[in-house]
Amino acid sequence: MRARTRLAVGAVGALAAAGLLTGCGDAGSSGTDAPQQGASGAGCAPVAGDKLVALDDDKKLQNTDNIIPAVNADAANPQLLAALDKVSATLDTPKLIALNKAVDVDRKSPEVAATEFATANNLTAGIAKGPGGPVTVGAANFSESQTLAELYKIALTAAGYQVKVQQIGSRELYEPALEKGEIQVVPEYAATMAEFLNTKANGQNAQPVSSPELDKTVTALKAAGDKAGLVFGAPSAAQDQNAFAVTTAFADKYGVRTLSDLAAKCSGQATVLAGPPECPQRPKCQAGLVEVYDFKAGSFSSLDAGGPQTKNALKTGAASVGLVFSSDAALAAG
Repeated sequence: MRARTRLAVGAVGALAAAGLLTGCGDAGSSGTDAPQQGASGAGCAPVAGDKLVALDDDKKLQNTDNIIPAVNADAANPQLLAALDKVSATLDTPKLIALNKAVDVDRKSPEVAATEFATANNLTAGIAKGPGGPVTVGAANFSESQTLAELYKIALTAAGYQVKVQQIGSRELYEPALEKGEIQVVPEYAATMAEFLNTKANGQNAQPVSSPELDKTVTALKAAGDKAGLVFGAPSAAQDQNAFAVTTAFADKYGVRTLSDLAAKCSGQATVLAGPPECPQRPKCQAGLVEVYDFKAGSFSSLDAGGPQTKNALKTGAASVGLVFSSDAALAAG
């Protein structure tokens, strides 16, 4: 779906190629240390299966990376923001997963997937006309961002604007363009963008401002945006952030639905955790699972961050649990 990894507190300086933040947090170098010892129980051996399910992060390990529209302040009139907020109100994580499946699995274009979604969800109903004029919606270089940009185009067109979508690339490229007004709108991720603006203004070692609580994250994001000439619309219920997945066969066999279940039932020698090489040390990956949930895997398989290697390891029975992204098309129901 995308060549990126996800935000983690303290790792804001290590940016992925797609311009988003390194995926599992920062607590030292990105080595491949063995998991913390103490997994003395039997654990839960991997169970192969074709379907994956994300375990509920019931103790809020991850920060709130909800989809949110970012707008150049000079373009942010009430009608434009209201049209973008209609997209936010229509989206949730299951719908975002389905959109990603349409593009990444069913091979529809982002424009077609967005158009079908808008029709099915009556997206343009009730959108008021604005003053009109040209608007450029920027998109990052991964399919989810491009599909969201197409949804913004549909909503803004209904509001009377002449809209084009421009794929730009990384956040390092499109965020300055947004500040300068070279583009007017970009789909963003609340916690990731909050930390990007925070470190841009205050240095790479700035104290993190994002939170597992959405209201706190958005408050910090809007404060940072005020200083940069950016305005943010309403956050969507849709999230794209770190998640830990198992096969549905694994979940059914061991009776796990939450990360608390995983820790209570599956800490032990047979449990294999899969993720990127830096996962054991990162506070949003294995280190966080230990600290927040007291989950102790028997072994760690160094693969990728939410990519095909980790998902294949889960499906083939080589890993018990693996790091994925919460909006991944592989999590689509059915």
